[in-house]
Amino acid sequence: MKEFFQLLEKGGSAVLVVQEAVLMLKEAGFQELWFQQPWELVEGGRYYVKHHDTALFAFTIGDKQDTEGTVRIGAAHTDFPCLRVKPKPDVSTSGYAQVNVEVYGGAILNTWLDRPLGISGRVALQSEDVLHPEIRYISVERPLLVIPNLAIHMDREINKGKALNKQTDMMPILGLLEEGLTKDDTLMQFLAEELQVEKERILDYELWVYCQETPCCLGVRDEFVLSPRLDNLTSVYALLKGIIQAKRGCGVNVAAFFDHEEVGSHTKQGAGSLLLLNLLDKIHDSLGKTSVQSRENLYDALLLSMDVAHGLHPNQIGKMDVTNQPVLGKGVCIKEAASQSYATDCEAVAIVEQICKSCGIPYQKFVNRSDMQGGGTLGSIASSILPIRTIDVGIALLAMHSAVETMGKADLHSLVDLSKAFFTL
Repeated sequence: MKEFFQLLEKGGSAVLVVQEAVLMLKEAGFQELWFQQPWELVEGGRYYVKHHDTALFAFTIGDKQDTEGTVRIGAAHTDFPCLRVKPKPDVSTSGYAQVNVEVYGGAILNTWLDRPLGISGRVALQSEDVLHPEIRYISVERPLLVIPNLAIHMDREINKGKALNKQTDMMPILGLLEEGLTKDDTLMQFLAEELQVEKERILDYELWVYCQETPCCLGVRDEFVLSPRLDNLTSVYALLKGIIQAKRGCGVNVAAFFDHEEVGSHTKQGAGSLLLLNLLDKIHDSLGKTSVQSRENLYDALLLSMDVAHGLHPNQIGKMDVTNQPVLGKGVCIKEAASQSYATDCEAVAIVEQICKSCGIPYQKFVNRSDMQGGGTLGSIASSILPIRTIDVGIALLAMHSAVETMGKADLHSLVDLSKAFFTL
């Protein structure tokens, strides 16, 4: 689990998730490409291309290309619920230096209280070329901020439940002003010092406050993993391992890592963009196929959408469907929904089931209770643009969207095995 834990710890923002993924790909011999340049792909080639720093595509070309070679696509997302630092971030309150933030995605707010928090992301600096500002990356890997709870002595009703205000209750403390910090630019001065630049050069930033709890195994036999960002770095890791380890004689394998799934995916680096379609067109064009051949080839393609599922909570059994109750550690979840929020049909489900059966991979089924509305995934969004057979799968979690989530350790191995088999068979 050491490699997986490193991704969890280092991936404090989508930018840093992509950077960690690129390190894994480079070590496995993948070559970097750029969308704005021509590609000269070769049989047996292994490549990756980034987009706006937070989306990433890794793909491999079979040793023998022919018109029958199918396309296999696995997709996951690099973002997760957290807090985003606003412009003009510094707030001073009675001697405390605080940071003005907004909630990103559907976070369980009270789980962010009394946690060690860090900052991660990228900063745009003034440069000589006005059309190309200098971009610097930052990851503060030490506890930097905290959002304290109110003591029970000051709120005797707190254990009856309290709705937190996203503006006033979620503002982290950064420091004490009497310790020499400047009232109006505490965070900005800190950023300048960390980046070793003049404060005036900082034009803008995309900075994320993330939970710094350390991933760990727990349980009487270490059968669980407790960590931030299991949604959806479990899927990112599994797809990376799958495409690195798999090898097909023909066809194209693609691992797509999109941003902004937690806020709808309809962005330039989200699954609702034309990125994936453009990528596939560019791959097929470089392999000498016409646009018609490219689109014809896609109709026999498969898309494996990887995102987490809900596991049975032993204290809240009534929240699960009456017959489909996946348990942590019992295998990959195949997710289905009549609403098509999970983009599966019986043929696609049967394909994954046969892969699992042939490779000895344990699996379960997940559907929501009929009287509860569940979440969605990037699978249904991507498949509306790229109309191919799509299957939604993932690891079952407890406390999804909490600052710290729980999974079954064995399920990660099952998901990696499924990813590898999907890209191989």
